[in-house]
Amino acid sequence: MPRTIWNPETTAVVCVECQNGVLGPESVLPALAADSADLVSNVRRLLESAREFGARVVHATYEGNFGGQPTGTAWLWRALGPATAHWKPGTAETSVVPELLGEHDLVLPRHHGLFPTVDSELLPVLKGLGITTIVLVGVSLNLAITHTAGHATQAGFELVVPRDAVGGTPVEYAEQVLNNTIAVLGRLTTVDKLIEEWTPAPSPV
Repeated sequence: MPRTIWNPETTAVVCVECQNGVLGPESVLPALAADSADLVSNVRRLLESAREFGARVVHATYEGNFGGQPTGTAWLWRALGPATAHWKPGTAETSVVPELLGEHDLVLPRHHGLFPTVDSELLPVLKGLGITTIVLVGVSLNLAITHTAGHATQAGFELVVPRDAVGGTPVEYAEQVLNNTIAVLGRLTTVDKLIEEWTPAPSPV
């Protein structure tokens, strides 16, 4: 995959479900949270660099289904329905992990669906902002990240995924998804590599 030609005005880092109820200590998906133990610190470093670079940071969160009943037939909905029935805007579980939220970040919550790009405003909003490149981070490679990656590329966005800023469970399966699915949708890289690409070279003395 060729090196990305970066323009901060057309770049957005999209954080999927980097919220307390998913990655926090009271996660409704404890296995995922455990297998993503280093994720928050890696994402934090990336977001700090992105903001300095001038890229937009967008948080795609899940704020609970209005009415408390899950939509869809997936087994995951039936399993998580009771645990997330009390989730609503403003609750701790639906809030972005504090160390990842910046003053000028954009938060685009959803109230239905297992991933943030179906029948939602996320991709249209990004297009309206002039975004052409999405750096995708967060969870999980089991479902939401993978579907979001597919929808984003089908919609015409260039996709970049830092492999140490996305998570899934078990870890071995997450690696397989990265190497065999995400790799055919976009560019795989690392947090350190992106920070290096976004950091201006020092001026010659």
